Amino acid sequence: MPNRENAPLFEKMREHYERRPASFHVPGHKSGRGADREAAPFFEPLMALDYTEISGLDDLHQPEEAIREAQALAADCFGAEETFFLVGGSTAGNLAMIMSLCGPGDILLVQRNAHKSVLHGLMLAGAHAVFVSPQTDGESGIPASVRLSDVEDALSRYPEAKGLLLTNPNYYGMGVTLRPYADLMHRHGLPLLVDEAHGAHYGFHPALPESALACGADAVVQSTHKMLTAMTMGAMLHLRHDRMDRERISMLLAMLQSSSPSYPIMASLDLARRQMHLHGERLVAEGLKAVQRLRDGLEDIYGFRQLKHHSAQTAYEHMDPFKVTIYDGTGTLSGSELQGFLEEAGCFVELAADKAVLLLLTPASTIEDAERALGACEAISKEYLTNKQELPGISPNSMYKPLLNSVSIPVPMNIPVTRDMKNSVQDSVCVMPIESSAGKRSAEMVIPYPPGIPLLYPGELIQEDTAAELKRLAESGARFHGSREAAKGNLRVLTDIPEDTHNSNIE
Repeated sequence: MPNRENAPLFEKMREHYERRPASFHVPGHKSGRGADREAAPFFEPLMALDYTEISGLDDLHQPEEAIREAQALAADCFGAEETFFLVGGSTAGNLAMIMSLCGPGDILLVQRNAHKSVLHGLMLAGAHAVFVSPQTDGESGIPASVRLSDVEDALSRYPEAKGLLLTNPNYYGMGVTLRPYADLMHRHGLPLLVDEAHGAHYGFHPALPESALACGADAVVQSTHKMLTAMTMGAMLHLRHDRMDRERISMLLAMLQSSSPSYPIMASLDLARRQMHLHGERLVAEGLKAVQRLRDGLEDIYGFRQLKHHSAQTAYEHMDPFKVTIYDGTGTLSGSELQGFLEEAGCFVELAADKAVLLLLTPASTIEDAERALGACEAISKEYLTNKQELPGISPNSMYKPLLNSVSIPVPMNIPVTRDMKNSVQDSVCVMPIESSAGKRSAEMVIPYPPGIPLLYPGELIQEDTAAELKRLAESGARFHGSREAAKGNLRVLTDIPEDTHNSNIE
C-alpha cells in the first residue's frame, strides 16, 4: 500500500510541470499559453496542469501507475476494497453500477426519491424499477428514508429483483443507519447499492453518521466534490464484497466517461483523499464550528427558524449537521424571496424550496462564512419580519407539503422505464396544459432542478396535487430537466396507454 501522506497522481503531475516540458500533444492551449488573455489570470495556473495520458501520468481507463496508486489509497481511506475515480460526477457511478447489475427486463428495487441519474441508468440498462416509497418527515414534509419493512415487502413481491438502491443521505441531509438494509439484502444473496453523493464526509468524525461502506454496502457512489474539496465533477465509486462484477463496472466506466479525462479533476480527488486520510477528523471539527455558530446565531434572529432532527421522528434517524434548512416563521417570505435577499447580501444558497432555503456548509466552511450569513439574515429580519407575528404552527411542513407529498404518493411498482418506451408511445403523446393533466399519465420525466429528484416518471399517473404544484413551480419560473414543456405550463401525456403500463400497479 502506498504511503497515505503521498498524493501519487498530483505528485507526478507536479514533477512533470517542474520539468518545464515542451508540449507536442493535446490539449491545444499548450499549458495555458493559448488561453484567452482576459481569462488567462483565472485559468492559466490550472491549465498548466491540464495534461493528457503522457508518459508517467498513467491512464484512468487502464491504470497501472500513479492513478492505480491514488485509487488504492482512496479505497483505504474510505473503507472500500476497490475504488474508481469518476470525472463525470456521481452520475457516471450511478449509471455504471446499475448497468453492471441489470440487463433488459431485470428488476431493481429503488428508493422513490432517487436522483434522475438512477432512472437514466435503468433506461440505459432496459431494466424495470420497483419503487419503494420513502416515509415523509412529519415536521418538514420532506421525503426521507424507506422503511426496512417496505423493502422486505418489495423483496417478497419481487424475489427476482437484482438488488436494492438507496439514496442516503437525501439532499437535506436526512438518512438512516444502513446496516440493517445491508444485512437484509445479503441474507437474500443480493447487493445493496447506495447513492451517497452527499455523504463523502460521513465516518470521519463522531458527530457524523457511519458511512454506507462501514454499514456493509456493496457499491457506493460519493460526490467528493459536494461535501469535500475535489473539483466539480470529481466523484468516486467504491466497491466491497464480491456481489458486483468489477470487470464489467470498469468496462462500463470506460464507455460512460470521457476517453480524455480531466487530470486536474483526478488530481483534486487524490488531494481531497489525502486531506481526509491525514486530517479528516480535525477538518470536520473545524467545519462544525462554523455550523454551530450559524445554528446558534439563527436562534437569536427574529422570524428565522431552522429544521432540526428530534428523537421522536421516525422518517429518518439522523441529519447531516452541515445541511442547514432555514425558513421564515412568520410565513411572510417565500423560499425564492429569501434566496433573492440572501444573494443580494452576497450569500448564495444551495437550493430554494417553496418556503425554505438550504444552506450547505462543509468542512471547509469558516466562522466568517457563518457570520456573513447571520448578518444577511439579521438585515432581512429587520427589513421584512420585525413587524410580523411569528406563527406557532408555521413549519416547513405546510410549505413543502404540495410538492413533497406528490413525490411520496404510494408508488408505481414496476413502471416500465425502458429505452424503447418512448418509441412505443410516440404516436400516443399529446401536449396539454398542466392544470388539465390530472388523471393522465406522464409521457416524460419531470424534474424540478435543483434538487434533481423526478416529480413525475414516464407512465406515472398525474395526481391533482402534483399538477397543482407543477403549475405553481412553472409560474414561479422554476427550472425543469427532462421536460421542455413544463416551464411553459404544459406537460406531455400519454393518450393511448400500452397494455403493460395499464398493468403496472401504478396507483
